[in-house]
Amino acid sequence: QVQLVESGGGLVQPGGSLRLSCAASGLTLDYYAIAWFRQAPGKEREGVSCIDSSTNTYYAESVKGRFAIWRDNAKNTVYLQMNSLKPEDTAVYYCATGPGSSWDPTDYDYWGQGTRVTVSS
Repeated sequence: QVQLVESGGGLVQPGGSLRLSCAASGLTLDYYAIAWFRQAPGKEREGVSCIDSSTNTYYAESVKGRFAIWRDNAKNTVYLQMNSLKPEDTAVYYCATGPGSSWDPTDYDYWGQGTRVTVSS
């Protein structure tokens, strides 16, 4: 049974940092693309960052230069380091896995339960 578990969300002031983790069981992450999506209240789910099976990384324009994604194969975990956080980064963040990198949520087969990130003073 495939399971993705996110952690690391919380409340942070603007300009602060958080590191999200996505721990996988039931599959080996380095064979798949892993993406982080986020969904703010009243908005559609949007892609934030993705790392594919060749460790190529992709970022939404809104987070380029502030967020970084990487994978620890030994821990079967993907991380998202979020720096210089802004109030508009507030959302529930989800990790998802699929066969290839994409910004389309329907291309991903397995999802975590989400972790909430709130950026506020």
